[in-house]
Amino acid sequence: MERRLAAILSADVVGYSRLMEADEASTLAKLNSHREELVHRAIAEHHGRIVKLMGDGELVEFGSVVDAVECAVEIQQGMNKRNAKVPENQRMEFRIGINVGDVIVEGEDIYGDGVNVASRLEGLADPGGICVARNVFNQVKNKVDVGFEDMGEHRVKNITEPVRAYRVQLARPSAIGPPLALPDKPSIAVLPFDNMSGDPEQEYLCDGIAEDIITALSRLHWFLVIARNSTFVYKGRSVDVKQIGRELGVRYVLEGSVRKAGNRVRITAQLVDAMSGAHHWAQTFDRELADIFELQDDITQSVASAIEPKLVAAEGARSQSRSPQDLSAWDLVTRAMTHYGRMTTSESEIAIRMLRSAVQRYPNYGPAHSLLAFALMVSDHVGWAPESDEYGYAAELARRAAQLDNEDPWAHLALGYVAFTRRQTDESIKE
Repeated sequence: MERRLAAILSADVVGYSRLMEADEASTLAKLNSHREELVHRAIAEHHGRIVKLMGDGELVEFGSVVDAVECAVEIQQGMNKRNAKVPENQRMEFRIGINVGDVIVEGEDIYGDGVNVASRLEGLADPGGICVARNVFNQVKNKVDVGFEDMGEHRVKNITEPVRAYRVQLARPSAIGPPLALPDKPSIAVLPFDNMSGDPEQEYLCDGIAEDIITALSRLHWFLVIARNSTFVYKGRSVDVKQIGRELGVRYVLEGSVRKAGNRVRITAQLVDAMSGAHHWAQTFDRELADIFELQDDITQSVASAIEPKLVAAEGARSQSRSPQDLSAWDLVTRAMTHYGRMTTSESEIAIRMLRSAVQRYPNYGPAHSLLAFALMVSDHVGWAPESDEYGYAAELARRAAQLDNEDPWAHLALGYVAFTRRQTDESIKE
């Protein structure tokens, strides 16, 4: 009996029977075309050997696990392009599973648990996706330009021990096409936090912290926050932040790491300008790992509250070199906040003038109304505009801001200040 160690790739077509029932001749022609023009060419380029074809499925052997994964990625990315303009119910999509194991060789065929596990992993893969075993992940995680998501352990047919599976996160189509344009307001991507503990069980903590920060930042209406599904494709990958900025269309990237030692956790986070690579903020948090949910809440609140003023300040500084006539609503507001934050009579006048311009030019932009209302009332209250009588106008601005966006905290702060000046204490506290 001949044995050898091999990387085994198992693939089949999703819903092949349905496609054949709908149009047998066309389906077979498409499969043969995909195989000839894409699949078999990729296998040959990555030094694979087609062991056998089984209708819509095939079994391929590789001498290198890196070759096996890169071949699978090339196939799935190629199929994504081929399916781009095909109606969803007519698309031909592959599932691919990859394992590394000892195989029994009999002529041109191979057998054994190594083959069986690859077949079971294929069944766990998403349509158009790739699923790999833990031994594959361990060997290629720092050698291929894709991310990985831990799918946990699975009980699979005819295999005694549970199989730990990892989903390969393919590059987004935007990474292949032109860079995405930056939106009008500041945009931020929160990357998956790196697990520095060397313990796979800590992945849940890393992912949980990143997800909670995404949720917390999404509540701040100043920013556009990229969804988890878009940022987690970079999990396990070493990618330059400038590339991430181009691919996701963001100006800022938040990245971090988690390191556990005993019952203590050290979490680092840093805010990076994706255009220049410059760091705007970095901080380390040391906590006791007593209650995991309390820890996540604490870190999330700390990071989110630190990031908001840093982003606003960075945006204000960025707009300083531009003419006020060229500024967007967001740029006008952040520059005004920069001036107002200096807390002098002259700077207050500049800020109010800019906010008046923002309200006039952008009558449906809530933050301009709420901040102008707040600035007018505070400036009057502290004596920066002693002869001003604009409380009525400020109250109108505050009400308008709440109508435009009832979740804008500055709108309610302005309304609270209006109530405060009118001795309406209960209403002020409520706002």
